[in-house]
Amino acid sequence: MLSIIQAAGWPIWPLLACSILALALVIERFLSLKTSRVAPPRLLDEALAVSRSTVPNPDVVTQLEQNSALGEVLASGFRALNSDPRCTEADLRASMEGTGRAVAHRLERYLSALATIASAAPLLGLLGTVIGMIEIFGSQSPGSATSGGNPAQLAQGISIALYNTAFGLIVAIPALIFWRYFRARVDAYLLTLELSAERFLRHLNSLRRA
Repeated sequence: MLSIIQAAGWPIWPLLACSILALALVIERFLSLKTSRVAPPRLLDEALAVSRSTVPNPDVVTQLEQNSALGEVLASGFRALNSDPRCTEADLRASMEGTGRAVAHRLERYLSALATIASAAPLLGLLGTVIGMIEIFGSQSPGSATSGGNPAQLAQGISIALYNTAFGLIVAIPALIFWRYFRARVDAYLLTLELSAERFLRHLNSLRRA
């Protein structure tokens, strides 16, 4: 591996940095976008059950808030109703939507960075290719000792061009695949949060009228 890096020249170092950063982002997103941390399947039903007749006490609301992203959205509705039992439906909706936007922003964190790496890696590989071509043409300069140019410089230029092109694609393709995967996963979570919030809002309205 070290010999490949040496043969590819200095242009491969930005690509190595991009590959390390992309790997770190992928691992972080896998951990952060677990279903248990975003939208546990039975959490909504449990929240509805615990508040069947009245709004739960603040300790239960705090536990719900700390449970997951969905728990934060549901807890914001409870808090709004606790602070003002006669609040309007618009107030409840505004409170939950505000929390939902903050949660959505957190779910989408680092996705733009991953997309940037997927877009920039091929360009960095192309930069390395251009630098390798410059090395090749430099070996063919009129001042070369032989008509065939400097073989060592020619080989170095070819190595820089090919290794950087290949490594740019090796970094970009997985980054693009994971970005699309995480983008689809976040979109699915956001839909789940929206539908759950709408159902929970109707439940809170019934508590408000009780």
